Amino acid sequence: MSSQPEIDTTVPHSARIWNFLLGGTDNYPVDRQAGEGIFAVFPGMVAMARESRQMLRRVVRYLAGEAGVRQFLDIGTGLPTMDNTHEIAQRLAPASRIVYVDNDPLVLTHARKLLTSTSEGATDYIEADVREPEAILAEAARTLDRDKPIALMLMGILGLVGDYDQARSIVGRLMAALPSGSYLAVYDGTDSDPAYTEAIRTYNSASGAVPYIPRTQEQIVGYFDGLELLEPGVVPVTRWRPDPGQDDVPEVSCSGGLARKP
Repeated sequence: MSSQPEIDTTVPHSARIWNFLLGGTDNYPVDRQAGEGIFAVFPGMVAMARESRQMLRRVVRYLAGEAGVRQFLDIGTGLPTMDNTHEIAQRLAPASRIVYVDNDPLVLTHARKLLTSTSEGATDYIEADVREPEAILAEAARTLDRDKPIALMLMGILGLVGDYDQARSIVGRLMAALPSGSYLAVYDGTDSDPAYTEAIRTYNSASGAVPYIPRTQEQIVGYFDGLELLEPGVVPVTRWRPDPGQDDVPEVSCSGGLARKP
């Protein structure tokens, strides 16, 4: 891990805003102001944050359980919360190996929480940007065996890549380096709710943070081209294999899916 860079507390960061929306305390006044600005225009943002996190949990449970995956590359990790990827995976399969990737210095300061592991498994943290796929893959190879299936998780991160073609290229380059039997998990905000898109437009123009771009449902489907999309396909996160008794969850403007590399 590189030496710790200085945290800029004058500009909001998506990881810290997300932490605030999830009820966390690892954020600064500028992040809370940005989060409150989004919430003022779109009160459903908190529900979206929580429901998308629930999809992440269900995806990891499936991968570590039924699919038998033992390696995870989680890019755009965000700040540690309850039930991080390694905790869910290693609860089901203690030998699981997880590499986290993020570019927020505050995440780096909390990496020790992410680097806990069972004795049978392993975790690592890479400070890098999603736009650097080759560098990420090279660093991840210290922990992950690229001859064995890897679950690539891009949860809520591709919207920070402004150009859609570039975002697709990043996904393609990452998946091309992974072996058959690997998986791609993605969710991102969609443009289906005018209140949400207006809140994000206001956030992008006023916050000074890296802009976030909601995609169309079709664009999110496009990330899975060439892969075997699992049922129920690309759907709002609340509809992706909900747990029993969760039929009354709110509809949210965030969609995702899971696919296997043939």
